[in-house]
Amino acid sequence: MNWTLINAISKIDRFDAKWSNIEKKEGRSLKQLKSIATVRSVGASTRIEGSAMSDEEVHVLIENLDITKLQDRDAQEVAGYFTTLDLISDSYNQIGISESQIKGLHKSLMQFSKNDEWHRGNYKQHSNSVQAQKPDGESYLIFETTPPGISTEDAMRNLVEWYNTEENVHPLVKSALFCYDFVSIHPFQDGNGRMSRLLASLVLLKHGYKWIQYVSFEHEIESRKGEYYRKLMECQKERPNEDVSSWVLFFFSCLSNIQDQLMEKLESSAANNELSPRDKRIYMFVEFNNGCSSGNISKKLGIPLPTVKKALGELVAKGLLEKNGTGPGTNYSVI
Repeated sequence: MNWTLINAISKIDRFDAKWSNIEKKEGRSLKQLKSIATVRSVGASTRIEGSAMSDEEVHVLIENLDITKLQDRDAQEVAGYFTTLDLISDSYNQIGISESQIKGLHKSLMQFSKNDEWHRGNYKQHSNSVQAQKPDGESYLIFETTPPGISTEDAMRNLVEWYNTEENVHPLVKSALFCYDFVSIHPFQDGNGRMSRLLASLVLLKHGYKWIQYVSFEHEIESRKGEYYRKLMECQKERPNEDVSSWVLFFFSCLSNIQDQLMEKLESSAANNELSPRDKRIYMFVEFNNGCSSGNISKKLGIPLPTVKKALGELVAKGLLEKNGTGPGTNYSVI
């Protein structure tokens, strides 16, 4: 622990100390924010691993979920992540941090993919080093993972035992370290990145950080994907006995940023409650489709283009939306 880490923890915990009062005051807004956060979390976490589905497509799939029609892998991964995140949100108090429960969550995550049937819910049988792709498509190594078999079994047993017996580490540090070690071990054949982000939500909720479900930790990771991999790579190359303070600070930075985003969302929701039903539809569409054009909004919502342009101007004037670009390239995003 150093002063940088202590200050980062203090900032996050000061927000957390105020959360109970915020939660009582913002009950209505939080329900809407949770729905938005769920879509963004599912979309972001699966895109980090290669899915091509936009938040809008994720939203449509979740709203009309039919497990008999999940033909492609992207849809299967989205459905699996959504159902597992929903399970964690509803039952985090009943889900223990144990090997059997973690295996159960992995089985839930991979439940809709027949190609993953052979390994879901079980530790890996083959090596699975972590790689990423450069813009030109060339793959490069992020880090080596724990070898399959006894090494992985021992590592997971030790990690779970440490989590359940360690009482002197601050819960935020404990959460960051648990997620880091899980990713480092990479215990399952596939789905480890998604599992690590699900487990981050689980352990934070179990430690009382309930606000995490109203904003997207996964979306923050997606927006900082390069930094995310770089921090993992920097720490991993010194494994074992590495200094992981840079990873912990990155983890805290993500949490701090999404706390700020959550407060901005709550302020926007207060203003949003005063909008007409039509303007709310337009605002919500932009919420799920940042960077969309007036023409796209008009076409998707079936609202005349002049009406959409007028509403967008009013939403920008109220500080709820931001106008980007000029001419045909003009698009809108939520502030």
